[in-house]
Formats: sequence, structure tokens, C-alpha cells
Amino acid sequence: MGKGGALSKSVLKSIILSYTYVSIWISLSFSVIVYNKYILDRKLYNWPYPISLTMIHMGFCSILAYLIIKVFKLVEPVTMSRDLYLRSVVPIGLLYSLSLWLSNSAYIYLSVSFIQMLKALMPVAVYSIGVMMKKETFKSNTMLNMVSISFGVGIAAYGEAKFDTFGVLLQLGAVVVEATRLVMIQILLAAKGIKLNPITSLYYVSPCCFVFLSVPWLIVEFPVLRETSSFHFDYWIFGTNSICAFALNLAVFLLVGKTSALTMNVGGVVKDWLLIAFSWSVIKDQVTPINLVGYGVAFLGVGYYNHLKLQAMKDSEAQKKTREADEEAGKLLEERTEEGVPKKNEAED
Repeated sequence: MGKGGALSKSVLKSIILSYTYVSIWISLSFSVIVYNKYILDRKLYNWPYPISLTMIHMGFCSILAYLIIKVFKLVEPVTMSRDLYLRSVVPIGLLYSLSLWLSNSAYIYLSVSFIQMLKALMPVAVYSIGVMMKKETFKSNTMLNMVSISFGVGIAAYGEAKFDTFGVLLQLGAVVVEATRLVMIQILLAAKGIKLNPITSLYYVSPCCFVFLSVPWLIVEFPVLRETSSFHFDYWIFGTNSICAFALNLAVFLLVGKTSALTMNVGGVVKDWLLIAFSWSVIKDQVTPINLVGYGVAFLGVGYYNHLKLQAMKDSEAQKKTREADEEAGKLLEERTEEGVPKKNEAED
């Protein structure tokens, strides 16, 4: 009884903690998306300067990550040479800055709900680019699944009440660039045994993003801000927005470290549906039945793709454990043989 009670308490505690981590992550991710939409939308806060907003985020995250790693020493930095930094981290920083610029720009033209529907194309982009860069194996059934996801998103786009071609191109560009970044992380970092958690990622990547973004900012947004005197820095708005963006990275660190990829995927689905419901009910964006049907088709395809990926990961881990157990058993057998069987000349004596 005591053991059963202890076990049930342990399981209950684990479930409660998992739900807590997921809730924190969903809340922060939800807040960042809605907050960015509020700042950038011309009908709301009316500050349509996505490069400036992204630079504020990157500057804020760079400072906090530096304090956490170098001053308070709460997280250990990764040992990295200057050559490795320039060859591996800088290209990823360039792609990340471009991805953030494009995705934030899309909020000016598209609704939150429709953007979430377009983001369903991320697995399609990651898989296609992975195949082109020979990081994924082409499989006809997987490609058929990618086609079904694309078909679903196409239906959702067809039913979009406020379709904006330029906004769609921005978001699709963001998806392609972000997918390229994820594949390049595997090629440039993971293949070299370098693992960056969200804090060390911010420490190394955020300054790169800030520098890269400063170039288009000086050309595109700075002249407009200077002429219109629109650079009224609202410390409360931009400060809380940046805190939310940084806290989201901490929540990702917590969620991935304490739960699993499956938990995060399920949480992501819940977040997407909550954002669509919020966009329709609170922001009053028009969500049509065709939107929902199309996203439903894409959602099923994405869910099946995630299921296959997680199953493949489990099979790979099981094979690794079996191989390690076989190697350990072989070593033990070899040691026992050496200890228990006399040498040839000793046996003859």
C-alpha cells in the first residue's frame, strides 16, 4: 500500500509539473505572438517597424544572456573557437535574423489565425530542404504526407477573408528561412557535437542578429523613423514585450529539459488552436469554415508527421541501447573467458 501510494504521488507530481511547464510555455508563446501583433498592427498600437522591434528583442536578450552566463555564471558557456564561431554560428545568426524580420513583418498584413495556419507548412519546408541537403532520406509516403499538409494550407488560404499576397509571401519566406536554419543547425553544429541550449543560443546568436539587422534597419526603417519622429521609445511597452520574448526562451529550455519533444508538440497544437480562437473572438479576425477545414487537413498531416518522427527517435534510441547492451555483454564474456580458460601452454603442462 505504501509503495503504491508513493508511486501514485510520484506520478501525480510528474503530471502536475508537466502540465505546469506546458502551461507556462503556451502562455508565454501566446503572449509574445499577440503582443507583437498588437505593436505592429496599424489598427492597434500602430508601430509598423518589424526590424526595429526585432532589434530591441535581440539587444535585450543579448544583455540578459551575457549577465546570466558571464556575471552570475548560472549557465556554462560552450567552448568555441573564433573560426568555429564565424563558420557555424554567424551563418545561423544571419538566417535567424532574416526569419524574425520576415515573420514579424507578416503581422502587419495578415491575421494571427491565418499566420498560424501558414506555419503548418514548417514540416514541409524542413523535410524538403533536408532532402535537398541530404540530411533526410526521400520517402514517397512521407512526401505524400507533405503534399496533404500543403493541400490543407492551400484550402485555408483559399478561404481566407483578408488574403494579402505580400503578407503571405513574407510568411512563406519566413518559413523557408527558418526551415533552412534548422537544417543548418544540424549540419554546422549538431554534426560537430555542439549543443546550444536557449540561453547559450541567445548568448552567441543574438549579437549576430542585432548586427545583421542593423544594416537593413539603417536603410529601410531609420530614415522613416527620423522623418516621422516615430521612434518614441515606450519603455513599458517595449520593455514588457522584450521580457516576454526572453522568458519564452527560458520556458523552452525548461519544457524541453523537464518533459519531452512529444509534450512540446502536443502543447504547440493546443497553442495554435487557442491563437485561432483568440484571433476570432477577441481581435475579431474573420475565420471562415473553409479556413478551419483546410487547417484541419493540414493539422492531421502535421500530427502524423510528428508521430512518425517521434517513433523513429524511439526506435533509434532502442537500437542504441540494444547495441550498447550487446557490446557490454561481449566485453563481460571476453573478460570471463580470459579469467576462466587457461592458456594453451598451461593446459599442456
